[in-house]
Amino acid sequence: MRRLPVISSIKNSVQLKFAATFLILIAALLAMLNTYPTIVSRDLVFSSKQASLQNQASVMSSALSTPDKLSGETVGEVISLLDLRNLTRVIVTDDEALILYDTNKFDPSAGRYALFSEISRALGGEVVCYSVYDGEAFSTCEAMPVVSGGNVVGAVYLYEYDSEQAKLISEIQKNLLNITLVLAIAAIVLMLIFSRALTVRITDLAKATRIVSEGDYDHKIEIKGNDELTELGREFNDLTQRLKETEELRRRFVSDASHELKTPLASIRLLSDSILGAENMDADTMRDFVNDIGDEAERLQRTTEKLLSLTRMDSMAGLDLERLELKSVVEKTLRLLAPLAVEYKIAISSDLHAGCFIYGNEDLVYRIIFNLVENAIKYNVANGKVKIKLRRKNESILLVVEDTGIGIPDEDLPHIFSRFYRVDKARSREAGGSGLGLSIVYDAVKLHNGSVSVEKRKGQGTRFVVTFPAYAAEEE
Repeated sequence: MRRLPVISSIKNSVQLKFAATFLILIAALLAMLNTYPTIVSRDLVFSSKQASLQNQASVMSSALSTPDKLSGETVGEVISLLDLRNLTRVIVTDDEALILYDTNKFDPSAGRYALFSEISRALGGEVVCYSVYDGEAFSTCEAMPVVSGGNVVGAVYLYEYDSEQAKLISEIQKNLLNITLVLAIAAIVLMLIFSRALTVRITDLAKATRIVSEGDYDHKIEIKGNDELTELGREFNDLTQRLKETEELRRRFVSDASHELKTPLASIRLLSDSILGAENMDADTMRDFVNDIGDEAERLQRTTEKLLSLTRMDSMAGLDLERLELKSVVEKTLRLLAPLAVEYKIAISSDLHAGCFIYGNEDLVYRIIFNLVENAIKYNVANGKVKIKLRRKNESILLVVEDTGIGIPDEDLPHIFSRFYRVDKARSREAGGSGLGLSIVYDAVKLHNGSVSVEKRKGQGTRFVVTFPAYAAEEE
């Protein structure tokens, strides 16, 4: 019972299938090599002999076409003038199939009637010609009527038995068979070498896949050659590298998420323990502790909501798209953020062009605008400015959010869209940031087939540029 999986594996192995296909192809080619030249040679001999006998019969028939009745003497005189060395037998009959001349030395038939069907057909006015190859000799026959004055006065029958050319073709067949055997052996050896080389690389790829599936993302395939399997190996190595990076991001995300959730929970636990442990806590102190617990709970809720938003975007769940005018979405978002701008003493201005339509989800677009403008307000300087621009450029819609804030160091620019990444961790905590806002912006923009970039403004501050594909009716 244990051997059945092995047998099944062998039957279904790529090497066996490749070898079988290769052998069938080689067998077909060798069979053609072994038979086609022989068939062509045989057909050429047939054509040559039939043409030769037909010419000789035609010459003999013309020479015997006399007004007088054919006789043995007349036929003998005519044939004596012809070259009959290549012919095995020559028979000439009169119009009644009586044999007038026969070259058969062992059983001459002169004076008897010819009972050959070929002669009977020739006396009926037909020209009969055929050639047969039996592996040992070529047997060729030609029967032609002798016509005089429009009447058939006799028939000529020529027969050739040639074993020399048959022997030559037989030798060709033997040589081809020897060549075929040598080529077959060479083909089998090459097939084994190439199939082994091919399947070894496939087996290595399958083995590497199993290793990576077990979690070893550092495993790589050695790249050799420059064919499709090499390209497949290169893609596999790239895939394992991406899997490794994804796994690292996942672990970091889980670690950062746990830390972000643990911090407010620890604060809530500490504050609640302080309240429970204090026997004579005054009302003002308790109220402060309860307010702090509420703040931490609110912070925990914001972080949880952002994590859920990222999860929904990762799964593309509930994404309903519709035709949106960005100007109205931006204006609504700015009205909601106006109190925050007043609190931070930030002046907000906008330059919004009408007619900027995209095909998207209003909730996600709102989050994009809200997070960018909220960051521009919170991470600004006192009495700073935030400006929002919206315009159409060719087939794209550009949303620009720029501020006069603290800016982003060059070394942090490549990482700001990473989850839980914060440039100024102390100020982020003071502002209630979780390091998820720009990650939400990045993922939401990608879901709209757009792009987002960040750059430092001349002087001080930061500029974010979001590009959306302009709305086209066929997108729906």
